[in-house]
Amino acid sequence: MKKLLYLSFALAFSVGIAQEDEEKKKDWGTVTGGFESNIQWYNDDTSLGKFAEDEHFRSNNYLKLDYNYGNWFAGIQVESYAPMPLLNYSPKLDDTGIATFYAMYKTRKIEVTAGYFYEQFGSGLILRGWENRPLGINNSFRGARVKYQPSDAIALTGMYARQRDGFEVSEGEIFGFNSEIDLTNALNLETSSLSAGFSYVGRKEDIPEQFQNTGFDELTNAFSARLDYSGETFYSGIEYITKGKDAIVNSQRFIENFVEKGSALLVNFGYSQKGFGIDATVRRLENMNFFSEREAAGNVFNENIVNYLPGLTKQHDYALTNIYVYQAQAAISVPDPSLFKFGEIGGQIDMFYNFKKGTALGGKYGTKIALNAAYWAGLKGDFDFTERDSEIDFFGFGRKYFSEFSMEIRKKWDKKWQSIFYFVNQYYNQRFINDERGVVNSNVAVGEVIYKLSSRQSVRIELQHLWTPDDDKNWAGGTVEFNVTPRLSFYITDIYNYGNDIEDEQIHYYNVGGSFARGATRFALNYGRQRGGLVCVGGVCRFVPQSTGLTVNITTAF
Repeated sequence: MKKLLYLSFALAFSVGIAQEDEEKKKDWGTVTGGFESNIQWYNDDTSLGKFAEDEHFRSNNYLKLDYNYGNWFAGIQVESYAPMPLLNYSPKLDDTGIATFYAMYKTRKIEVTAGYFYEQFGSGLILRGWENRPLGINNSFRGARVKYQPSDAIALTGMYARQRDGFEVSEGEIFGFNSEIDLTNALNLETSSLSAGFSYVGRKEDIPEQFQNTGFDELTNAFSARLDYSGETFYSGIEYITKGKDAIVNSQRFIENFVEKGSALLVNFGYSQKGFGIDATVRRLENMNFFSEREAAGNVFNENIVNYLPGLTKQHDYALTNIYVYQAQAAISVPDPSLFKFGEIGGQIDMFYNFKKGTALGGKYGTKIALNAAYWAGLKGDFDFTERDSEIDFFGFGRKYFSEFSMEIRKKWDKKWQSIFYFVNQYYNQRFINDERGVVNSNVAVGEVIYKLSSRQSVRIELQHLWTPDDDKNWAGGTVEFNVTPRLSFYITDIYNYGNDIEDEQIHYYNVGGSFARGATRFALNYGRQRGGLVCVGGVCRFVPQSTGLTVNITTAF
């Protein structure tokens, strides 16, 4: 509790600085920042069982302060996990203190940073450091970075760092170089643009004594090349990454005498004009798990991840459409002859069309329809257990992992009523995605209506249903949300696994809560049950156990 008091004092002090009069700000620079607190009380539940952990009260707290004076910038982030972090966050997050800090000097041409920083090369397939608090991810780099832009057409970045690991940093060292080259003017392109990029990332880490002289070096090198084109209606991009030989590590365990290279190919193209658009993405990943510490591979807390490998499928907004979520399968894994995994290959395609106002399907206000299809499979290959060697086809499609088709129709009927219809068909191979048994074939239908009571008040009602003869069988769900004002809202929601073959597991996962916002401050309160499973943001997921309790969220910026 003392740590929380210290954090609150720091927040009050920083707000006081931020509220200095304008004249003083001009003399001494400016301070900005934000504070976020996520507090949960977990209690026993007659349906879910007794809460098995020692500490029922937990909280994650973040205070960020940034200072700017002319060309100089500095900042810190203080974090507190007291008395313990929320369920299934890394046990390394067990303290209160300064988690990140930085100092930076920046002009039009040059930027120099010392301390912690976030960086991304290209699409992130080769390197990305980022923060996502709901997922417990902060893969920032601590070291030095220099950015140099000699002209509008060329941007260069060099960096050396170790990666954040709880309140410490990783043993592995990260070297990086990136270049972005705009070729538009050089090629005299008037109605389109063309750019190229080249990147290098090296990870250096000591090799455990028992694995020395087994075919891989302390330094693992990765190289990336990419080309992006954008015209008036058409755009495209291609990126290819190659990664040097490295040990295969599964579930944080070295696989003896198994060393492989890695590679990735990403292709994206699309066409858009007023009222219509289509976008397609194809990706191939082979042994592209990349961690600042080799033995971190496969950890459930997303720690030490150097690159960014999201699951490239549609990001759904509803509870039942997010039960069977695809995760990128980038690693080589050969636990037994029935479960060879060499990576993934597949893609997705998005399309939308707006029926114009006044047409038969558009009606008075128009109608929007969006379609998405995705297909993912393992790379086709074979593994020799005697020689510890694999043969992997570059474009070979192996066992099917996942497929999905979705359709969304949005329609405004009059000034008060609007609706959404959503349908998803999924194939989900649990054995190869999350190590559970069986294949799940499911269909999900969602209907949502919004009724405006006034210019400031509205009611949203949502009904969902999931049909499947597999796994936990059928689910039903619903939500009612009342927006009292743009600042104040309340909701009640429930999903019910009524089709489960085990009667005791036919459970209602209900939640009731609301939120209030004023200016840059928001307060939210919720009580209910959390369904166990994956929580995903932007295609990256973490597992959460089922639980019941009270949740409080406070955020503010200044």
